[in-house]
Amino acid sequence: MATVTGSGAQPGLADCTPAAEATAARPAQSVLTDAGDLLRALAAPVRIAIVLQLRAADRCVHELVDALDVAQPLISQHLRVLKTAGVVQGERRGREVVYRLADDHLAHIVVDAVAHVQEGK
Repeated sequence: MATVTGSGAQPGLADCTPAAEATAARPAQSVLTDAGDLLRALAAPVRIAIVLQLRAADRCVHELVDALDVAQPLISQHLRVLKTAGVVQGERRGREVVYRLADDHLAHIVVDAVAHVQEGK
């Protein structure tokens, strides 16, 4: 069995680092926990669809209801989860709240996940 090293001993594995280096570079447990919480918040199909809608433009609840053909209470519930996770932010404008993505990085995560799944089909 070949040994994996950073010297490129095995084709395609040149970027692998020794276990000691990988362990030293590991993020703090709290960062890993927060990343897991974020991914769980994105892990529902309706929430993925909401992120894709908000990637295109800021939207209020009724626009999301119309675009996704999902009941208003369910959209509101999913928006609450996304807001708690820091994925979306809401701004009150009169009687409506307009939602937008808090960060473009989050849209990239969702777009990349959708693209990855579509490549396999």
